[in-house]
Amino acid sequence: MTVRVRRTFEFDAPAERVWDFIADPGKRAGAISVVRDYEVDGNCATWEIDLDLPLIDRTATVETEDVEREEPRYVKFVGRSSVMRVTGEHRVEDAETGTRLHNEFIVDGRLPGVERFFKKRLDAELDNLEAALRRDLELPA
Repeated sequence: MTVRVRRTFEFDAPAERVWDFIADPGKRAGAISVVRDYEVDGNCATWEIDLDLPLIDRTATVETEDVEREEPRYVKFVGRSSVMRVTGEHRVEDAETGTRLHNEFIVDGRLPGVERFFKKRLDAELDNLEAALRRDLELPA
């Protein structure tokens, strides 16, 4: 089973500022609540995520890499680990009053319960991403 979540946010801010945040692997990782720790090396990041699964309470290492970048409008990353594969896509576009950011996350689990874990959390994680971006842009929540 694959979990897929799509959301669009609008910001009263220039597209360049939104791009500066969303193109940064560290800022993306820092916005995700299940990422306990992370290290960034260029367009790659290593996430340590906490998984609270039935019968399995563990930390997993996810190696992420930006696989497509069309500056300053589009970035796609892929993360791989022994427990899952995650793909994230972010597209920045101009809107009437600022900037629109389209987001999509796909999680394919490799252990029982991983999809269910993320199905419950992905929508909230996108809320976290939006809130972190608003803080970065110094916009009201």
